[in-house]
Order: sequence, then C-alpha cells, then structure tokens
Amino acid sequence: MVKLNRIYTRTGDDGTTGLVDGSRVAKADPRLNAIGDVDEANSAIGVAIAVLGDPGVAAALTRIQHDLFDLGADLATPGDDFTPSPMVLRIVASQVMRLEAEIDAMNADLLPLTSFILPAGTPGAASLHLARAIVRRAERAAVAAGASVPLNPQAISYLNRLSDFLFVCARYVNNSAGGDVLWMPGASR
Repeated sequence: MVKLNRIYTRTGDDGTTGLVDGSRVAKADPRLNAIGDVDEANSAIGVAIAVLGDPGVAAALTRIQHDLFDLGADLATPGDDFTPSPMVLRIVASQVMRLEAEIDAMNADLLPLTSFILPAGTPGAASLHLARAIVRRAERAAVAAGASVPLNPQAISYLNRLSDFLFVCARYVNNSAGGDVLWMPGASR
C-alpha cells in the first residue's frame, strides 16, 4: 500500500534517486531513463484515454496503465531474480500474452496492410500513435539499461508487444472513422 503524506522529500536534491531496494543511483542512470520513458508513455496513454470515445478500448488502456506502473517498479528493482512475489512486482509472461490476445482480437476486424500508414487519423488514433512512439523509446532505453544491469526479459517483451498493441489499436480506432491514413511515397516531390 502506498501512503504519501508529503510529495517532496529533498532526498533527490543531490541528483540521485532511490531504487526499490533502498540503493541510490544518479538521475541520469540508464535505468532511470527507461523508467522515465515508461512514465511518459503511461501519461501519453492517459491522454489517449481522455480523447477516445470507446469504453472497451479505454478499459484495455487503463489495464495497460496499471501494467506500466508494475513495469516501472520492475525496472526499479535491482537484481537478477525476476520471480514476482507479494512484495516484488515483476512483469510476467501472462501480461505479454494478454496483449497478444487483444492485438489478435482487434486485428481480426482490420484489413491487411498494403501500405505503410501515417501516425494520424482521429484524435484518439493520433494519440495512440504518439504513445506508441514513446513506448518504442522506452523499449530502446530499457534495452540500453539492460546492457549494464540485469533487467527482466519479460519487461522488454512487454514494451515490444505494447508498441504493437498501440499500433493495432490506432488502426482499430481509425477503422470506424474511414480507415488508416496511407503513406504516399514521394507524394510531395
């Protein structure tokens, strides 16, 4: 249970922040870059929820927001034991598989891609495309952090699958509003 009586602690004034085990790292640490990008992605998903009108999509995105808080805690937990417990949050394979099932369900109603698409369309779809791009950055940051410290492989898989989910979800949202905005190579030459 989280209980915050005070928002500021002054403990980060020296340019460090605490990890789950109580150790402190520089705020510029690669692990913290990944955590920050995950937080930004979560915020972008919140914006998408705010502009979407589909309660089913909003519910799926809200579940993902909860997962992203778990993922942030996972990334902030040092060590190489990725087994979850009541006191240790770890992303698990079933979370990745849930994303895959949701991707497959949305994709079943979509025509196959015959062109690259622009990150555009309805305000909700455009917001999802922006969130997807931020998730891709979070994934790159997590992979970079994983080059120097052990990170849960399921966390990396989750980010990879989440960007796929957001791409298909944007297509799903645009489908009800006339379809994807297709890229026309060299159109402005």
